[in-house]
Amino acid sequence: MQQFTTNSVSLTEDIARRLAKTMKGNEVIALFGDLGAGKTAFTRGFADELDAGDEVSSPTFALVNEYNGRYDIYHFDMYRIGSYDDLYSTGFFDYLGNGILIIEWSENIVEYLPEDRIEVHIERLSDNERRITIEGADKL
Repeated sequence: MQQFTTNSVSLTEDIARRLAKTMKGNEVIALFGDLGAGKTAFTRGFADELDAGDEVSSPTFALVNEYNGRYDIYHFDMYRIGSYDDLYSTGFFDYLGNGILIIEWSENIVEYLPEDRIEVHIERLSDNERRITIEGADKL
């Protein structure tokens, strides 16, 4: 487990860039954190490091946004997913192994995630300060 404390959006993005540098191209990254914790900012930094970060936004209504760079990145939002049938209807299982999946609101589907996933927990400590805990990744 690795833990970082950031006090700005840019530092949160920098931690994500460091994680992105360790990728091989088919990982599942499960993001955990409350509304406004910084999950999309983390994804923006991650995608930027892989030359895919020009238009990163929360996929709240689309459910999945696709970004192409050094690796294909599939950015999911599972906020509205409440059952296996809901998850299946997103096409989620078809994406596994075909690029990097980065999933916001992973707490809603944790029982369906692969065991070898990378977990990123973002805890909001104050308006600007975040604690980021990363499990399952190489040392950053």
